[in-house]
Amino acid sequence: MTSITAIINGKSITAEAGMTILQAARANGIHIPTLCDHPAVSPFGACRICLVEAERNPKLLTACTTPITDGMVVNTNTPRVIEARKAVLELILVRHPLECFSCSSNGKCELQDVAYELGVKDSRFADPGDTNTSHELEDANPFYVRDLNKCILCGRCVRVCEEHAIYHAIDFQGRGIHTSIQPPVGSPIEDSDCVFCGQCVQVCPVGALFEKTSVGQGRPWDLEKVKTICSYCGVGCELDINVNKKTGKIANVTTNYSSPTALNKGRSCVKGRFAWQFVHSEDRLTTPLIREGDTFRKASWDEALSLVAEQLGEIKTKHGSDALGFFSSARCTNEENFLMQRLAREVMGTNNVDHCAHL
Repeated sequence: MTSITAIINGKSITAEAGMTILQAARANGIHIPTLCDHPAVSPFGACRICLVEAERNPKLLTACTTPITDGMVVNTNTPRVIEARKAVLELILVRHPLECFSCSSNGKCELQDVAYELGVKDSRFADPGDTNTSHELEDANPFYVRDLNKCILCGRCVRVCEEHAIYHAIDFQGRGIHTSIQPPVGSPIEDSDCVFCGQCVQVCPVGALFEKTSVGQGRPWDLEKVKTICSYCGVGCELDINVNKKTGKIANVTTNYSSPTALNKGRSCVKGRFAWQFVHSEDRLTTPLIREGDTFRKASWDEALSLVAEQLGEIKTKHGSDALGFFSSARCTNEENFLMQRLAREVMGTNNVDHCAHL
């Protein structure tokens, strides 16, 4: 691919032709704050936080949508740029309640981070009654809550729904201060095309969308991400298990849109993202059990496996291979199910293998 050279903040940088100013800056370790930009979705230019100054251009440019050109001279932190970003942020804060202490996104809120970076505490443009408080908290959904009073209209949720989930379950509705993200007019979210994959929840930069399953499970600074493979089917989607370091329990499940090893590229179904509570179920077996009469006793893996192997062998010898049947699980990986059918066919000599694909 063709390379170009440009200057950002007095530093000569190399970028690929077709990159935006924001992409080129990030590739060269130069920070530009953003709110509507996300690696999962196409550039949108909605929030205007990424404004930069380019020589021979009278207007400030949005770094996320403006292509960088050969020889371009860009400045990302001039007084003019900083003042413009502060003004834009204060306009966003006109409709956003400053309730950070009680917000579920406190500590991971990108609006909070940008406000801290720019030193903005409130909005000089706000008048009494301007803050958006007319929306009722929507918590009928079993998986996540929508608090549209905190929505900053960045459009991330709309774009990820259309571009990654390949649905169009939500869009901008209304005008001016009354604009909000909603399903098609007259259609409740439960009757829309929404499949509750939760991608809109993950890309939300503020507290307008948050998972019910994660409430009270730990603050962002308490969590450690552990990469794993989803156990619900054989596709092999990569998940990030957010474990509370204090309790050792799962607090949330997210995905990484930038992971080079994730075949799902950040996507997940409703089960993979929200249905992880079985891990900590009190009914879950954590050790093998061996039946003795009408009761079960705990056993070691070695003892249990030896007993299973012995009795399978006895049944095969006495009644033949087809007296045996093997049942696998859609919660296992393709590789594990492949090994199960090899055990059945090659070791025990039977084709009686089934799979709970309806799970």
